Amino acid sequence: MKIVVDDLSGPEIARFLDEHVQQMRSLTPLESKHALDLDSLREPDITFWSASDGGALVGCGAIKRLGTDHAELTMRTRPTRQRSGIASQLLEHIIAEARRMGFARLSLETGAAEFFLPARRLYEKFGFHYCDPFADYRPDPNSTFMTRAL
Repeated sequence: MKIVVDDLSGPEIARFLDEHVQQMRSLTPLESKHALDLDSLREPDITFWSASDGGALVGCGAIKRLGTDHAELTMRTRPTRQRSGIASQLLEHIIAEARRMGFARLSLETGAAEFFLPARRLYEKFGFHYCDPFADYRPDPNSTFMTRAL
């Protein structure tokens, strides 16, 4: 698998992210959907990676700077490739890059529904633990918040 910083200019990543937004809209009430659009992901405080396998886009991830030593993590794996190790490889890469960038903590928001259980288990496996809302998030029965020290 190849993981590279992505400038979000290609049509394949645009379609991939649009599919993600559509899926989240089908699973989560609009007021609880926190997925960022392409323009938001291009902000200078965000580093975005895409992951490809055999030339096919299979996942992506990003970190958003929240402060001098704290960043927010987000990831997605192509649904047809879930539970194939892509998310673990991508998460290992992002954690290493976050450390290299000088962050001391990574936090994330994910869904609270059963659909998101595999994601929560992945994050637990990588040392994330449950926490209160962070940054601009508010308590939400549809959201789960996790964090880990680097």
